[in-house]
Amino acid sequence: MKKVLVLGCVVVGMMFVSFSSLAASSDAWIPGLASFVLPGLGQLLNDDMDKAILHFAVGVGISALGWGIGWYVLPGAWYLTPTLYFAWSIYSGYDAYKVAKKNHFTLGLVENGVGFSYTF
Repeated sequence: MKKVLVLGCVVVGMMFVSFSSLAASSDAWIPGLASFVLPGLGQLLNDDMDKAILHFAVGVGISALGWGIGWYVLPGAWYLTPTLYFAWSIYSGYDAYKVAKKNHFTLGLVENGVGFSYTF
């Protein structure tokens, strides 16, 4: 009985592995991570220039205005700046991931193996 159970588990496992390899792979995490590290970079990878400029500008604005206002106008308020920038980075990364997932973003080697290409 144990041998039949083990054999059944092996067969089901092999079917799972073979069917999961047939599914189209998505590298949507790459723009998501890129945009989390530098807001706007993931949107640029997704070929969405307007959104990339907006996300980058908001990130720079949070940093510049947050530190400026926190340092000169409201002393002590600059503690809020890293929190706001972190929240914006999370949103920017999520937005880039969502768009890349919708567009089936994949990243792979080109035929001669020298450069990279991405498809939507």
